[in-house]
Amino acid sequence: MLFTPLELGSIKLRNRLVMAPLTRIRAGQDDGVPGDLLVEYYRQRASMGLIVTEGTWPVREGRTWIGQPGIETAEQVAGWRRVTDAVHEAGGSIVMQIMHGGRISHPAVGGTGRTVAPSSLAAPGEIRTPEGKADLPVPHALTTAEIAEIVAGFAAGARNAIAAGMDGVEIHGANGYLIHQFLSPAANVRTDEYADRPRFAVEVVSAVAAAIGAERTGIRLSPEHNIQGALETDPADVVTTYTNLAEGLAPMNLAFADILHADPSSEVVRKLRSAIGAPAIVNTGFGTPTTREEAVRLLADGLGDAVAVGRAAIANPDLAARWQQDTHENTPDHATFYVGGATGYTDYPTLKELA
Repeated sequence: MLFTPLELGSIKLRNRLVMAPLTRIRAGQDDGVPGDLLVEYYRQRASMGLIVTEGTWPVREGRTWIGQPGIETAEQVAGWRRVTDAVHEAGGSIVMQIMHGGRISHPAVGGTGRTVAPSSLAAPGEIRTPEGKADLPVPHALTTAEIAEIVAGFAAGARNAIAAGMDGVEIHGANGYLIHQFLSPAANVRTDEYADRPRFAVEVVSAVAAAIGAERTGIRLSPEHNIQGALETDPADVVTTYTNLAEGLAPMNLAFADILHADPSSEVVRKLRSAIGAPAIVNTGFGTPTTREEAVRLLADGLGDAVAVGRAAIANPDLAARWQQDTHENTPDHATFYVGGATGYTDYPTLKELA
């Protein structure tokens, strides 16, 4: 099954290998415009069934990392158009992950003088700023009017992604960023209508689906991932929250749900998949790299319709060919994941180059 075609809404995949969204911070220090490096990096990996881009901010206040790309300005749209043209010319499909970092940011990174979140609770840990590492700040608790503006920002970002030639978008609702902050009882202690923790996610996805079509819209979720302070430690509450979320999303008939969980056979994932009714991309998380054997097993056991792969896709631009032939893989160089430049980014050799 791994090497058979698949359709996710209107998005056509040549195989069921999905390049997971991977932060690589190569889009310049400030302007967030994809340049030659990003064009080549994504072009090299076009033989994957689907590329999901790195998390891309729709509004400057949602920026999390120095060097992270955006999809807010005309220059950013034009930069991404070069990427999508290259991927499509190589026969690939690509969707943009749209990501608002929420409280996982810093005023010096977002550039608006504040960070925002559902509640005024700082996340644990530090973040890199232009001046060096700093503690994550206490965020501004969003008003309902400001929440509406952010929802509109996601929709505008989705329209820009399609204008840039993307085949669709993936809304980032995972890994401790803004949408996940609303879902987590440790980050969302609101007493207004957003005490209904899935509400914000449903509003964002609904606005994006209305803007570009549900057949081009997906969402990434990471129940029980317990990362960056977005804790979900009560199993019963997790099942209830994500089932309610899935039931709110189901009427939209989304293109896919990208589910990050250590155990794709768990109760929460099974109930989420059943309730949302969309094809599932599965990924077992950050603990260990996804192997060819695991990917084959996940599909054979019916635990997903496609498999997202991270580190192996970084190190092997021709991963689909390597896994189809069940042959040697390059080893990812972790020291180069976030340092900028071509080294460890566009210089991994293909099988043809090694021959």
